[in-house]
Amino acid sequence: MTTCSSQQSLLLVDDDDVFRETLARALTRNEFIVHDAATITQAISHANKHNPDIGIIDLCIGDESGLQLIQTLMQDNPQIRLVVLTGFASIATAIEAIKLGAKHYLTKPASVDEIIDALYSDNGNANVSTTAQPMSVKKLEWEHIQKVLTENQGNISAAARAMGMHRRTLQRKLQKKPVKN
Repeated sequence: MTTCSSQQSLLLVDDDDVFRETLARALTRNEFIVHDAATITQAISHANKHNPDIGIIDLCIGDESGLQLIQTLMQDNPQIRLVVLTGFASIATAIEAIKLGAKHYLTKPASVDEIIDALYSDNGNANVSTTAQPMSVKKLEWEHIQKVLTENQGNISAAARAMGMHRRTLQRKLQKKPVKN
């Protein structure tokens, strides 16, 4: 595990209160000064007030996208090191998070050690295992939906139109958890 040499200001943004509070305590024990937020509005307020060195951003913050927060944080402080932590991983959102400036993209559950390592790692891992098994039809559908949503800046109505699908049908599909493979 990588550790920081001095206390660093950390912005933690997640709408799951129990998860956020648990992770905040663990990060505090690892000598971070943690400013936690449950909404994008709170996160921006904390960022403006505390100018954090690093951030851990959930991808889905209520009905809002953590991708938008990444963009805002990077514009205000290009030196901030960001890690996206999500339970709703997709290829499209991983690519966009990195393009917007996040250093890493982790899926939940991730240990505190994995999160801290990601915060300080600038390099990828060439030893990550690849799978020879193709994605399932359900996983391919999830990935396609995420790609179209990203192309439409998260606008569900526009994404549904682009896919020739009723908006309510798309909303129902989005409420389901993504399949593993």
